[in-house]
Amino acid sequence: MTTANKITIARVALIPVFLVLAYTGHMYWALAVYIIACLSDMADGYIARHYNQISNFGKFADPLADKMLVLSAMCFFVENGQMPGWVVAVVLFREFAVSGLRLIAVERSRVIAAAWSGKIKTGCTMVGLGAMMLFPALNLVNIIFTVLILATTVYSGAEYFYVNRDVFKDID
Repeated sequence: MTTANKITIARVALIPVFLVLAYTGHMYWALAVYIIACLSDMADGYIARHYNQISNFGKFADPLADKMLVLSAMCFFVENGQMPGWVVAVVLFREFAVSGLRLIAVERSRVIAAAWSGKIKTGCTMVGLGAMMLFPALNLVNIIFTVLILATTVYSGAEYFYVNRDVFKDID
């Protein structure tokens, strides 16, 4: 198992720690764990590329770990009234739709790499959720970052489908 993959697994292991801290009211500790988990995303990607540790496991597990982390935080915010539930539904819809697009592409011997808009979406989401943890009582912060998360999610999803629309040609 590569170092990059170990970091990804550690990120997944931090998710329940983050949730326990958040749900027990230890928000600054939860934020610290969340930040470590987010930074580990950058670290594992750098290590994988820099030290030639790119693996099929990493290609699968790294984006899954990101989604698990941010969706766990978003569910916490929905429960606390900081984010509307329909925003989480839009994020989930985008993730399932892009995953489905990738499955169709694989059947056609094509790999759809991560686009910059998807990376920007992930970054905006991670930073936005962190800000919402840091300033939970500021409704304006919740609104601004919810809108930013929603906008980058919708844009990146639409871009994936537009750029890869030829995947649907001659579909059964």
